[in-house]
Amino acid sequence: MKEINILLSIALALISFVGISQNQLKRYEVKSGMVEYITTTSGKVMGSTVEGTGIENLYFKDWGAVEVKVEKSSKTTTTNMLGKSKTETSDVHTMNKLDNGETYFVDFDKRQITAGRDMAMDMITAFQPNADAGATGKSMLESMGGKKTGTENFLGYSCEIWELAGGKQWIYKGVMLKLDMTVMGIKTTTVAKSAKFDVTVPDSRFKLPDFPIQKQESFMDNENYDQDSGPTNEDMDKLSKMSFEEWKKLVLAEEENTEMKTMSDAELRQSFDMMQKMIKAQRGN
Repeated sequence: MKEINILLSIALALISFVGISQNQLKRYEVKSGMVEYITTTSGKVMGSTVEGTGIENLYFKDWGAVEVKVEKSSKTTTTNMLGKSKTETSDVHTMNKLDNGETYFVDFDKRQITAGRDMAMDMITAFQPNADAGATGKSMLESMGGKKTGTENFLGYSCEIWELAGGKQWIYKGVMLKLDMTVMGIKTTTVAKSAKFDVTVPDSRFKLPDFPIQKQESFMDNENYDQDSGPTNEDMDKLSKMSFEEWKKLVLAEEENTEMKTMSDAELRQSFDMMQKMIKAQRGN
């Protein structure tokens, strides 16, 4: 699932962020849920053939303020060059936990946990927090080229269909149930095999493994940052004035940004440009 463009992750966050209640992020329009996904990846890029499969389990409660995603996937890359063929297979087993803006990235192979702040959600909380955040998010998404193209039933749920940056998502009350995306010749399809909402999710699903936790310093870790209100105007000014190379160095230095580490320069540039548009939209420029 690492091939899923970070643009759609931000876009989904924008769509699903529907308000703030008692200092908690209300990210979905359903209180709790459990979703099991199957992902397939295939395509050719720069002389290499990529094939991959994976499963992901999503668990959330408190309207998405607390969420866990567990991924197990395998990807095989075959490269033909100068008459020689080379095949490499990589396996991934990770967990991502969001707890009211705090993030935990678990690498089961390294048996370690990296803790930090969720920059996308912190930025969203700064966008007119006292307004109708759900409507604001959709308006911002549209200003960045995203389009709602219709509705369709999937797994018995009425989903909105949104398209952005070469991808299409089926979203039920803020929760993605299906994704089709093609980036740089690589097609990724993620489909929910089962989905249950407004159910009791066992506490065990949100428990981190007993691994050492390392604090990851990030851009938002400074004396001006307020975890309740999100990034300050000074933070936003710094982001808006960054060059692409400065921003790239910053985000790739953060260990939990696993999606970004797999992206090409062209994809990173798209993410950088979208971030700048998000800041401009928030400021009304």
